[in-house]
This record gives sequence, C-alpha cells and structure tokens, in this order.
Amino acid sequence: MAAMLQVEGLSKSFGVLTLFENIGFVINEGQRTGLIARNGAGKTTLLNIIAGMEEADAGIVVFKKEAKVAYLHQDPHFPPGTTVMEACSNAKTEAAEQRAKKMLTQLQIKQLDRQVEELSGGQLKRVALANVLLTEPDLLILDEPTNHLDLEMTEWLEEYLRRSKLSLLMVTHDRYFLDRVCSDIIEIDRKRIFQYKGNYSYYLEKRQERVIAENAELDHANNLFRRELEWMRRMPQARGTKAKSRVDAFYDLEEKVKQQQEQGSVKLKVNASYIGTKIFEARYISKRFGDLKITDNFHYIFSRYEKMGIVGNNGTGKTTFIKMLIGEEKPDSGSFDIGETVRFGYYSQTGLVFNESMKVIDVVREIAEEISLGNGKKLTASQFLQHFLFTPETQHNYVSKLSGGERRRLHLCTVLIRNPNFLVLDEPTNDLDIATLNVLEDYLQSFNGCVIVVSHDRYFMDKVVDHLLVFRGNADIKDFPGNYSDYRLWKEEQEKQVRERRQDQAKPVKQQAEKPEAPKKKLTYKEQREFEALEQDIAALEAEKQQIETALSSGALDHRDLMEKSTRIGEVNRLLDEKMHRWLELSEFL
Repeated sequence: MAAMLQVEGLSKSFGVLTLFENIGFVINEGQRTGLIARNGAGKTTLLNIIAGMEEADAGIVVFKKEAKVAYLHQDPHFPPGTTVMEACSNAKTEAAEQRAKKMLTQLQIKQLDRQVEELSGGQLKRVALANVLLTEPDLLILDEPTNHLDLEMTEWLEEYLRRSKLSLLMVTHDRYFLDRVCSDIIEIDRKRIFQYKGNYSYYLEKRQERVIAENAELDHANNLFRRELEWMRRMPQARGTKAKSRVDAFYDLEEKVKQQQEQGSVKLKVNASYIGTKIFEARYISKRFGDLKITDNFHYIFSRYEKMGIVGNNGTGKTTFIKMLIGEEKPDSGSFDIGETVRFGYYSQTGLVFNESMKVIDVVREIAEEISLGNGKKLTASQFLQHFLFTPETQHNYVSKLSGGERRRLHLCTVLIRNPNFLVLDEPTNDLDIATLNVLEDYLQSFNGCVIVVSHDRYFMDKVVDHLLVFRGNADIKDFPGNYSDYRLWKEEQEKQVRERRQDQAKPVKQQAEKPEAPKKKLTYKEQREFEALEQDIAALEAEKQQIETALSSGALDHRDLMEKSTRIGEVNRLLDEKMHRWLELSEFL
C-alpha cells in the first residue's frame, strides 16, 4: 500500500517550550488516523506544519506525488461579503455547482446567497466542511470537525467518512467519532509519538498496557534513584573517570524520574455546598423569536441530584432555555421558581474573558484560595488546578500564552472552584482534550449536586447524564428517561415503525382490505414480568459497566485484570444492546 503522507524527524519549539522532537509517522492510502494529545501538546501546530501553514524547526513532510490535500480548520474564516456558494470555491462549473448545492442541502444549508458573516458558528463550520469535501481530496486533514456541529450533522459526517475511501488525519475530542471512523491512532505524549493500529477502543486498551509497563519501569528507576542519591551525598567530591560516569548517569536518571505519568487519574470528589429539596420549577414557560417558537407553556420540576442532558439540532433553543433558567434571558410568559439554597455555576461558550497579563494561578486565587472536600479536608487553588492538568510550571504561565483548549480548561476551573451546587454547562466539551474530559466526567459522576449539560458529545452525555430533554424544534420538547445511546435506539425504532406504516399505506387498497387491522396488543402477565426484570437487568448492567470503566481508567489493574475487564465490558455492552432493544419492543404496548 502506497504512502499518502510521510513525516520524518519533525521538531518544533516555541522559545523554551518544545512541543515535539524528532517525530515521524506514515499515513497510507485509505488509512484514517486520529491524532490524540493533551491541550498545548502541539496537535494543531503539527497539522499546520503538515498543511504548509507553519514551518518546523527540523524534519520533512512528504506527500504522495500529485496528491490533493484539503484542510478543515478548527475555526474556519472566509473574507467578509463572501456568499455561501462563493465560499464553496470549487463550484465553478454548472456540474460542480449542482454538486455543491446537493452537498450543502445534505448539510442543511439552504440559503445559498447569504453572506458568511450572517452565519452562526455551526452554519459556518458546515459551509467550510462542504468546501473541503467538494475538492474530493486524496488526503483530508480535519481539526476538531465536530465542534459546533449538532448531533444529526456529526452522525452524517461520521457515516460519510466511514463510506469514503480517502485518507484521513484528524484531531477530535469526540470519542465515539474516533471509535467509529478511525483505523489508526497517533498519540503525542511527552514530545514523542506513539502509534496504535486500531480504533479508539483498541488505543485505550493498548495505551493502558503501555502505561502499566512504563510505571513498572518508573518504579524501578525510582528505587535506583534513591540508592544513587544516597551515593551522591556520600561522594560529593568524586572525580575519577568511573565516578564521573556514575555521576552523569545519575543526572540522566534524575531526569527520567521527573516524568509524570497519568496526571488526573485520581478522582476528585468535592463536597458541593448544601442544596435543599426545592431546586427549581419551570412554570408554563413560553418563548419565541418572531416565528421561531422555543418553548410553549413548558412545565417541569427539577429534582434533587438530577443530572439532565439537553440535546437537539442547532437553532432549536437549547442555549436560550438555559439562559432563561439562570436569568440572562426573560421568558415571554411563565416563570422559574428557584430554590433558596441553589448556587448556580455556569460554564458557557462565551465565558473566556481573562486578563491576559495575569498568571493562571492568580486567575483562580482571585476567586478562591481553596476548595472544600468535606470532612475538614481542603484543596488549595494550586492543587485544584493540578488535578485539572495544569502543572505547577503551567500555573505560572501568563494567560496570553495559553492555547485555546487550555483557556477553556481554565474557564472550567474558575466555575468549579466557586463550589456551586447546581452546574449548568453549555457545550463544555468543545476544545477540551480527551484527558480533561475524563477528569471532568469523573468529577460530574461524583458531584453531590444537580447538573444540566448541553452537549453534542455523545460519549460525554452517556457517561454523565441520567435522562434527557430533547429539543426537536418548534417548541416540541421530549423528556426521555435514559442517556443518549438509549435515546438513539428508541429513535431508530420509532423511525423504523414510521417507515413500515408508510409502506403499508402505500400498498393497494385491495391488498390492505384483505388484511384487517389487528387490535392493539397488550402485554401478557409473563411479558409484564419480563419487562420489569429487564429494567432491573439494565440498571445492573449499566452499574457494572460504570464500575469496569472506572477500573480501566484507574491505572491500578495488572495485565490479567486488564484483559478480563476489557473482555467483560464488550460482553456487557452486547447484553445492554439486547436487553434495551427488547425493553423498547415491550414498552410499545404499555
């Protein structure tokens, strides 16, 4: 198989900060590669170098001869005054124009004469996506392609890339997307490259094995370091050749043991401030903007410790609903009755206003010097930041030096350290790396308060929420008892039934008359008992799945336990799918 892209000996530094050093990898024809690294490790810089937009300090990038390369930027921009059709710059001929119109329609962009500055972030991302796909590239480079895309568009892109034969290199925090699209994973870790021949699930398994091996090696190095340190203290004046060689080896060893493995792997359980039994009640809320209805006489009572996810296509009113809840937007009619003990913590997509000349640690200390863990235990601001992957060195960086993802992470810390008891998170996963998402998921799972999350990240929603409000447009809001994967299964079943009814209606009248409509079935006693047992089985399997995921991410398993639990989680997922499907079948007759 021919190489589409070869990277050899690539290095890049900014001043004293080295992002990566002497790295290399190959992407072959048809290979779909995901690039994973923590914020600030150089993911976007590497993509920019490959795309020819930045220069490396050393190394070469070689493409297959005459290969067409397209690059979707994380935040695409077009010149002001450019229309949607003009932004699809390849639509020069009539045939190309028809292809562009078809692609834009699939991406739900219908007003083709609108200027780009009139578009929302999600619409602009879809136009840029259409532009790169229309080039029919041999190699497609994507930087956070799912940011600002709603769930429907994310799943459309996922399916498009799975069907295509193009080569792919992408950065994304969407773990389901990585799992379903990628054939290979590349990780930047401690300035080096690690490659994995498999999807995201395979990467998790093999990376855990690597970390276990490295930690064992690090334990050995620590023991040796302690012995050598004692020798150094006894022999400060050693000058012989053999002694000097041992001194040099000591300093090499010292550098090795400074490596920090698995930051953020310890769970942080914060004792949120007390929250009473009265949380909030949405009393018959109505809101509209012109002809667009957001809510219509909507009523809901929020319960204690509830973790709600809000999903829906862009433009259906999710953010408006949240802003009404926290008082930033007024409803046209109705009211919110908020409990006296509720202390909101609001993370928004627009909350990134910092003093650029302040240091990271000072931004957080200005809010609080420490946070209570309960039982008299506390974390300092510095310890709290370190848990969210800000090293002591990074904490003393100026805000102006932070990457986009690091700024998001800092904003998150400024919200959480106020110790709220009701978290409202609007798209918290955008621009956060996977390591940070894992930390945040652990935090929310053990959070002793209420949570509302608006997110297009399906993996994140599955791990954090216990039920959904689904905004389906025009004030149609469904309360669904389950996570996103549960909802997706239910929705597919509903769509299947609609298709079957339409097929029946399309049959000739005579044929329909020959088959009288069967009376609506009711559950038998046996089926009712089965339904009740299924609910208990599903709850138990979900609890077991959570326990296994926690164990797999702990870093404390030996190789045998790791293999057993990796095998078991596959079996648990299979059983969950089977039982949920049967539960959905029976629920239709309740």
